[in-house]
Amino acid sequence: MTHELLTSLRPLLTAEASAEAYASGTEAGDLEQAVWLRLLERLAADGPPPDPHRWLRSAVRTEARRTRRTARNERPYGTEPAGVAESAHEPERLALAAARRRALRDAVGRLPGRCPRLMEALLSPRDLTYREIAGELGISQGSLGPERSRCLGCLRRLLTPEVAAG
Repeated sequence: MTHELLTSLRPLLTAEASAEAYASGTEAGDLEQAVWLRLLERLAADGPPPDPHRWLRSAVRTEARRTRRTARNERPYGTEPAGVAESAHEPERLALAAARRRALRDAVGRLPGRCPRLMEALLSPRDLTYREIAGELGISQGSLGPERSRCLGCLRRLLTPEVAAG
C-alpha cells in the first residue's frame, strides 16, 4: 500500500514543488525531498493521511513558507569567517570566483544597447579613465556617468534573480 501511495503521489509532488520553488527561493528537488521526508515521518507515526493529495499540496506550501522564512532570517557574515585569508588559493574558492566572473560576463553580454561595450570598458584590466572610455565608445564624457548608472541598474535587475536563487 505504501509503495503504491508514493508512486501515485510522485507526479503531483513534482508539479507542486516546481510551482512553489521559484517563489520560495529554493530548488524544486530540495522542496520535494523535504516533503517526502515529512510524508515518511507521517506514515511511520500516524499512517497515510485521509486525503493524500490534499495533504501533499498543503505540505509543499508549508515547506515553501518555511524555506522563505528561513532565508529571510539568515544574515551574511559581516566579515569573512576565520581562516579565509590563508585559504584564498583553495581550488574551491578559485572555482567559485571564476563562476561569479562568468555569471557577470554573461549578464553583461545580455545588456541592451551600448551597455555591454560600456561595462566591458569599465571592467577592463587596462583600468581606463572616463575620458578614454568616452573616446572608445564615441560618446561625450559628460554622458558617461548617467549611461553608466542606467547600465548598472539594468545589470542589477539581470543579476537579482540569479543572486536570489543561488
